[in-house]
Amino acid sequence: ETVAIDGKALRRALDQGKAIPYIVSAWATENGLVLGQVKVDEKSNEITAIPELLQALELTGCVVTIDAMGCQKEIAADIVAEHAHYVLALKGNHSTAHQEVQEFFDDAVQPCATQCNPTAEGDKMDFFQTIEKGHGRIETRRYWQTTDIAWFDDAPLWKGLSSFGMVESIRTIKGKSTIERRYYLSSLPLDAQRFGQAVRNHWGVENNVHWTMDVLFAEDQSRARSKYAAQNLATLRRIVLNLLKKDTTTKTSLS
Repeated sequence: ETVAIDGKALRRALDQGKAIPYIVSAWATENGLVLGQVKVDEKSNEITAIPELLQALELTGCVVTIDAMGCQKEIAADIVAEHAHYVLALKGNHSTAHQEVQEFFDDAVQPCATQCNPTAEGDKMDFFQTIEKGHGRIETRRYWQTTDIAWFDDAPLWKGLSSFGMVESIRTIKGKSTIERRYYLSSLPLDAQRFGQAVRNHWGVENNVHWTMDVLFAEDQSRARSKYAAQNLATLRRIVLNLLKKDTTTKTSLS
């Protein structure tokens, strides 16, 4: 099971002089269920809310995915303590590590225009690719994963770290292509397909939770903000979402 953790703002629940309320949710991608949520403290951010959410969940054997905000050494340690694996997005908030991992893959992987296979020697690099066609576009996703991390000086500081990952997304529309590369720290063993599936599954929290909350439940338009009203209503919406996801009496799609 992949458990995607991500935060969402309750934009219209803003009270004068206070920060916009944020809810951090855990989404079980294969089972299609919201496992739990935590409200971010007014004077804090997702970094402090995520450990609280992790502690409330049974995560043994799961792969926990979190975006760059949650790419923290303490959070990685918390996930490992729960007997789970992690895939953490690595971006500019860890600028040195991001640059080092980026340069590693630049050297280890041939330009994809001519070569898709890794050039690193030995059994420390794995590759997986998917190609999807539809709606007038072609989307190619290429996943590289390496366990060659001995050169990374900060490796001992990241509990359970065993691999780096890179995703290259190529979108082609009417003959024009755009390319984006993203990088990850992970405790997963070498298996690029499994790594790629975890990365892809993470976006389920955006499509199946955040989008549904705003489009079908109009969460972003809710002005409820007195005391615990916003948090309680957010909880009720996610309970209803879970019930609807598991309802087999109708074939109506939530999307």
